[in-house]
Amino acid sequence: MRFKQVYDYVWSQIERGERKAGEKLPSIRQVAAELGVNRLTVFKAYQHLKDDGKVDVKEKSGYFVASVNQPRLDSAFPDPISAPSAVSWKNKLSDIQRIPAVYQFSQAIIDPNLLPNLFLSDYVKQVFDIYPKLMGTYASAQGDEELREHLSRHMVRKHKFQLTASELLITSGAQQAIDLIARTFIRPMDAILVERPTYSAALDVFRAYGARFFAVDITPEGYDLEHVEQVMKQHRPRFFYMNPTFHNPTGYTVPPSQRKQLVELAERYRCLLIEDDAFNDMYYDQPPPPPLFSYDTEGWVVYIRSFCKYVAPGLRICAVMGRKPVIAPLVSAKSLADNGTPLVNQKIFLHYFESDRMQQHLKKLRIALQIRRDIMEEELRRAPGWEWLSLKGGLYLWIKLPDGFPVVAYFEESLRQNVSFIPGTICDPFDAIEDRIRLCFSLVNESQMREGVRRLVDIANRMQLESNLTNR
Repeated sequence: MRFKQVYDYVWSQIERGERKAGEKLPSIRQVAAELGVNRLTVFKAYQHLKDDGKVDVKEKSGYFVASVNQPRLDSAFPDPISAPSAVSWKNKLSDIQRIPAVYQFSQAIIDPNLLPNLFLSDYVKQVFDIYPKLMGTYASAQGDEELREHLSRHMVRKHKFQLTASELLITSGAQQAIDLIARTFIRPMDAILVERPTYSAALDVFRAYGARFFAVDITPEGYDLEHVEQVMKQHRPRFFYMNPTFHNPTGYTVPPSQRKQLVELAERYRCLLIEDDAFNDMYYDQPPPPPLFSYDTEGWVVYIRSFCKYVAPGLRICAVMGRKPVIAPLVSAKSLADNGTPLVNQKIFLHYFESDRMQQHLKKLRIALQIRRDIMEEELRRAPGWEWLSLKGGLYLWIKLPDGFPVVAYFEESLRQNVSFIPGTICDPFDAIEDRIRLCFSLVNESQMREGVRRLVDIANRMQLESNLTNR
């Protein structure tokens, strides 16, 4: 029902005050060109807006925002059951990760044996001693105040942020943060800017809310800032979703020289930067550059800092940081979603995060992950024609396969042999990256790593040989 998306797009502009009462709407030809749809689709949407009393038509002059907008009883979309049917909820990444596999290289999960399970058990008891009525209490929708105070002080101390506890929201993982941001800031047919490639699940969230994608390539050197500015200037995206530190899936890190410039572009073109930072502490050499949020003074950066993967995945703790005009509507959206992340989880995380054991754990974890990365690279060198960069942080290798390699058939055969990975196509907003795969080295242990990667390489070598024989 494409015309419904155009209808929602125009109506959302009116609701947001971008189109004032009595203002003339863009022509049907102009909207069709902007959104890439048929003119009849726009005409049908405008007619329904007129029928619903949201716009007026003046003969030979065009369509205008109605002076008073009150939906009529015979609205074009009166059925409350039919409207959600336009939303198709898909998560390609999760679909792959749910497929059973002995050698699991698709999941960005750290081996539970590397996590501080016994230490956390000790903290659980301490937390219940400190807060004996904890199980009988809700957290606020914004998050436990004690935890927000601690995290804000931590970020000020570590990154020199300008931040208070009131500018911080606790969510149940980064995935919920992305969803709350999408439902708060995206209206149907809104333009958003994303990296190419990028985090697959975020793309699926944005698609579900009706976004239109514009993309900028991410490379080891960062972005083409001229291209970023061109997109911001021409298409006025609602936001730029980015993962600039140990990027998912490539592992690249945007250099410090570009970070301040990106914030300046965001301010100039009034485009929010959604900075997703899940692996800031997972570095193997030097700590990464300061987050973009450290350069933000005007409120154009929203910083998502997840702690789930390398502290305690089961606690699902993530912090969203931003200025109050951004955080306030996100808190409202959070209150509608679940009315607050469980307080028990927040208190357990708080008392472990501020302990000396936490820092000891991080140091050991970095060493263990670096060893697994090195093992994966050692085994991958047996695959002729495969290319990748040995990166300084994160949990992935982004592999370029030989030209013309049959990735789909390779993926299917690998699954049959109990090996799972992520095809590059699902990380591309346009589903066109067909020569890349993402391998995660954090979940399987060292012996499984060797065996699983050897299987991957053997399958690839066999398929390449068969292909060469067929083409002779």
